[in-house]
Amino acid sequence: MRRFNLALLATVALSTALTAVPAHAAAEGHRPLGLENCTATACHFDVPAGTYDVKVLLGGDAASSTSVSGETRRSLLPETAVAAGERTARSFTVNVRTPEGEPTGPEGTPGLDLVFGGSAPALADIRVTPARHTRQIFLVGDSTVCDQPGDPYSGWGQQLPQYLRKGVSVANYADSGESTVTYLSNPQLFGTVQPLIRPGDLVLVQLAHNDKTTDEVTYRTNLETLVAGIREKGGEPVLVTPIVRRWFNSDGTLNNNTALLVNGLGVDHPAVIRSVAAAQDVPLIDLTARTKSLVESLGVEGSKAIYLYNEKRDNTHTSVHGATVYAGLVRDELVAQHLVPRGLVRAG
Repeated sequence: MRRFNLALLATVALSTALTAVPAHAAAEGHRPLGLENCTATACHFDVPAGTYDVKVLLGGDAASSTSVSGETRRSLLPETAVAAGERTARSFTVNVRTPEGEPTGPEGTPGLDLVFGGSAPALADIRVTPARHTRQIFLVGDSTVCDQPGDPYSGWGQQLPQYLRKGVSVANYADSGESTVTYLSNPQLFGTVQPLIRPGDLVLVQLAHNDKTTDEVTYRTNLETLVAGIREKGGEPVLVTPIVRRWFNSDGTLNNNTALLVNGLGVDHPAVIRSVAAAQDVPLIDLTARTKSLVESLGVEGSKAIYLYNEKRDNTHTSVHGATVYAGLVRDELVAQHLVPRGLVRAG
């Protein structure tokens, strides 16, 4: 059974006897929302869609270790240890939208929901305010990227927010089963994302797993269309090659079409993405190369924990652990290519 800071319970009991400021007041610039919106292990803030800064004060009388997730199982703050009797402040920025997870999925719960986990969670205080001057990272992708609604699945985009500090947020519009063809044709997808892009926003595009019957000309054209549409709004496109499938050769390598996302028509998706990035002068995160190297280094047995092999005999989708590792690879590339300032990124 998880322990929780007794000071929080006392504060919550006191605050519930008071008249809370309406949520919309905070959203309009009044005093921040705080502990009056919390129970022992969760908080609900009745705020409209938008982007919010969250500041938490962690710690209690006993040693504690607290993580924060929110909305559709997004990891917002990695587990943070605090010594007994001490307090540690952490801040992050979170995107609130409807639907709160996959764009074609259920609407979810209105407002902002946060859950406190970890081996010994302890929340001493919390403040939620509308974010200003925030840079957004939009994600365009498939089921290996999206905010997966249930265990044991997780997309790397679902784990990326925990690596980012206050001032940059992730708006994950990846959706299960989508290809470049369907992402462009469905108004719930790129037709919804494009109008939201502001000058300076990053838009990471990883679409390949479901382009199984897309010919090379069409695939290339679709990538170019996405790049042009992002730039039209002043955004900065970043092309991301797909994560590998865990499909080993007898020699322990992933040098085969299944693992490296070459479709039945012979279209080498990562190669086309690299080519478009070079031709269009677009930053490239070669996640295929990075994940191939990692999976091969882990070997047949060690790599099972990255994917859902043990749970589902699934060599395509990642576990929470695997998605977190892969999100770390994306974080490293964002910093290395100066796409996000180092000061806005948490170390792993």
